[in-house]
Amino acid sequence: MLLGSETEEHVRMHDLVRDVAIRIARTEYGFEVKAGLGLEKWQWTGKSFEGCTTISLMGNKLAELPEGLVCPRLKVLLLELDDGLNVPQRFFEGMKEIEVLSLKGGCLSLQSLECKDLIWLRKLQRLKILGLRWCLSIEELPDEIRELQELRLLDVTGCGRLRRIPVNLIGRLRKLEELLIGKESFEEWDVDGCDNTGGKNASLTELNSLSQLAVLSLRIPKVECIPRDFVFPRDCTSFKVRANYRYPTSTRLKLDGTSLNAKTFEQLFLHKLEIVKVRDCGDVFTLFPAKLRQVLKNLKEVIVDRCKSLEEVFELGEADEGSSEEKEMSLLSSLTKLQLSWLPELKCIWKGPTRNVSLQSLVHLNVWYLNKLTFIFTPSLAQSLPQLESLYISECGELKHIIIEEDGEREIIPESPGFPKLKTLRIYGCSKLEYVFPVSMSPSLPNLEQMTIDRADNLKQIFYSGEGDALTTDGIIKFPRLSKLSLCSRSNYSFFGPTNLAAQLPSLQILKIDGHKELGNLSAQLQGLTNLETLRLESLPDMRYLWKGLVLSKLTTLKVVKCKRLTHVFTCSMIVSLVQLKVLKILSCEKLEQIIAKDDDENDQILLGDHLQSLCFPNLCEIKIRECNKLKSLFPVAMASGLPNLQILRVTKASQLLEVFGQDDQASPINVEKEMVLPNLKELSLEQLSSIVYFSFGWCDYFLFPRLEKFKVHLCPKLTTKFATTPDDSMSAQSEVSEVAEDSSINREWTRDKGWRLVS
Repeated sequence: MLLGSETEEHVRMHDLVRDVAIRIARTEYGFEVKAGLGLEKWQWTGKSFEGCTTISLMGNKLAELPEGLVCPRLKVLLLELDDGLNVPQRFFEGMKEIEVLSLKGGCLSLQSLECKDLIWLRKLQRLKILGLRWCLSIEELPDEIRELQELRLLDVTGCGRLRRIPVNLIGRLRKLEELLIGKESFEEWDVDGCDNTGGKNASLTELNSLSQLAVLSLRIPKVECIPRDFVFPRDCTSFKVRANYRYPTSTRLKLDGTSLNAKTFEQLFLHKLEIVKVRDCGDVFTLFPAKLRQVLKNLKEVIVDRCKSLEEVFELGEADEGSSEEKEMSLLSSLTKLQLSWLPELKCIWKGPTRNVSLQSLVHLNVWYLNKLTFIFTPSLAQSLPQLESLYISECGELKHIIIEEDGEREIIPESPGFPKLKTLRIYGCSKLEYVFPVSMSPSLPNLEQMTIDRADNLKQIFYSGEGDALTTDGIIKFPRLSKLSLCSRSNYSFFGPTNLAAQLPSLQILKIDGHKELGNLSAQLQGLTNLETLRLESLPDMRYLWKGLVLSKLTTLKVVKCKRLTHVFTCSMIVSLVQLKVLKILSCEKLEQIIAKDDDENDQILLGDHLQSLCFPNLCEIKIRECNKLKSLFPVAMASGLPNLQILRVTKASQLLEVFGQDDQASPINVEKEMVLPNLKELSLEQLSSIVYFSFGWCDYFLFPRLEKFKVHLCPKLTTKFATTPDDSMSAQSEVSEVAEDSSINREWTRDKGWRLVS
């Protein structure tokens, strides 16, 4: 009945279930729910709500209200108003039994609440929840709120003009469980009980009178606002300082944009915290000092962002030998998520011995922009990660090791590290990283699904052979579930490990290689690519051809970019397996002479027309060629019949291209059609081709494009092929013309709807 949501504070309900629930609530329990309808006008008469116990009009922008409501049984009222609406003075007078009042928007003056000197408000002894969220007209809370002795929740989130809370108003609400003042609201906390305007204002010391306080959301802009001997309420399970406006439901602390010092942090951490989020706190050097070791046992989530002075996250220290603390559960054993970002002074995540630390529950670890961090794990920590699923490391310029070889502890590490549930590994911009994992760890990655390494230009090996590491008996590392592999680097590393090691990748679907200087070694280490669907090769300076023996029967997309020594892409024997290819892009390959070349053992063979016709791409939809200046033609003309699904053909900046479809010297005219049809071609673009003479040259000089929708020719001064429409509105290309075609040097564009037009 309930659906998940993006946050743990909310759930979603299916529309059908919600409608049924509203109907039952209306008929049996006196509910009136008109939420989320965008209403602007009041649609009810004065007695419409007489029998109601609950009214919800949230998710609207009501621009009018009646002078008052007669609701003798009403207990819950939820209103969302237009920001400019003034709430009538007597609007709340007829609500004697109300327990929950939530108002969002609107202009609520003290007079709105002061009907007959607020006698009505004083009588609301049952009121338990008072929400005045985003009421921009409120400048001070009325003193009479202190009379609401049953109040459990007070929410003034978003009251941006709130500047005064009378002294001891908060302290008198002894049953208060949730106090939400956080986002864009009151922050004029007074230390001495008197603010700078001469009027009395609330002090943080009043919080110590709230023995039942469980959830606290507020903003403390300066540490001077905290009284010298002040201690945050010890029974409070959830803190937010300058928090977001969601109702928190777990034991958490969120600090945002404060200048709180280490002493204040220690006060806050004297609680059984589970979730800690710290942002823009500039005066803290150690987040969890050694004296607060016990706090680490309950932590489930830690997020630290943009704390410019932070040097270490966890100071571990030593437990006394034989103490009860030493025998208790391991530190950080409940931690499921650790996220550290934009911490320019952070030198280490854990300081001190890690043998009493267990990351047995850690699922997600994200670190980025930690400029001074040199390693992530010690050997002992790397052995305690059975639940880790994602590891994301980005822009850590001094990082040299994921797992440091020595952790400074005398304890012998008996086992190799392993992440048996790791699914995603992403490393970006770590320019000093030399190694990722020891080769002995490779068998313990059976669930790895995605691996991305980008801009790690000092990387020597992903899996390195350390002291005492033994290679597998058959020299093969198996990654049974790895489906996406992206390697973008300018280093000479030999990829998975030592050159005599190979990687078996039976599930790989996406492979991207960018900047690798020793592709020969790399191709020898990649085996079993039977399920590869997308292949992108970029900036490979030594690659002359795709590696031999590659069978790509499931390949759908091939993109080759900036491979300067590449002379051809396919051989005839490879074409046979490329029946699923849909997209072919070849860009900036300066020495490319042919897209398809003969195999080495075909030097003495003659490729007859029927052989050429058998070399086809039956599912190819898009071809894009750009800046391949030695290419003379794309395909032999006989292959055109093997492109039945081609939809997009773009050729740009190929200075030596003579024709799109050329004639093979050995082809026989007997088996070549005089008229070729590309039945599904929708877009044809020929641009900046200074040498092109024909669209097709050879035994077939007439092409027909019955479904062409857009054609563009731009800067092709030597083109003689005549493009014209046929009586049935198809586009044709006739190449048997001895002179340059009329207007061929003019930039022209044709569309099926508008015909020919000149373009600049």
